[in-house]
Amino acid sequence: MAETETTAKTKSYDGFTDDERAAMKERAQELKKTSRKKTSKADGEADVLAKIAEMPDADRAMAERIHAIVKEYAPELAPKTWYGMPAYARNGKNILFFQSSHKFKARYATLGFEENANLDDGTMWPTSFALTELTPEAEARIIHLLKKAIA
Repeated sequence: MAETETTAKTKSYDGFTDDERAAMKERAQELKKTSRKKTSKADGEADVLAKIAEMPDADRAMAERIHAIVKEYAPELAPKTWYGMPAYARNGKNILFFQSSHKFKARYATLGFEENANLDDGTMWPTSFALTELTPEAEARIIHLLKKAIA
């Protein structure tokens, strides 16, 4: 066996972090739950509100406000959890999610749009945004992006 092959086999692979493994387990539970029964919009909302309630104060306040914005400006989106995060979907396909900074021990929360969001703008456009505070300006931008995403 060549030296490089031996070295490659003896190196350990750290793989996923504990937080990443926990998120994957949450996703597996979410899939199991939805495969057993047809979940209603109310079930999804209860799950999302429970996840929001677990967040640290600053992220919880932002997530609650984003949830209210989605309900007001995109009521057709169904709340659900996705890898243990609040998410909002149309026809079962995610459009928007909120990731608490606490989820992966980041220095900011993330508001992200999935590929089914209609945000295309030329050959390159942003799909996620760092959030440290939800100011009136940030709210206005989120509303604008949300309306565009569901158009």
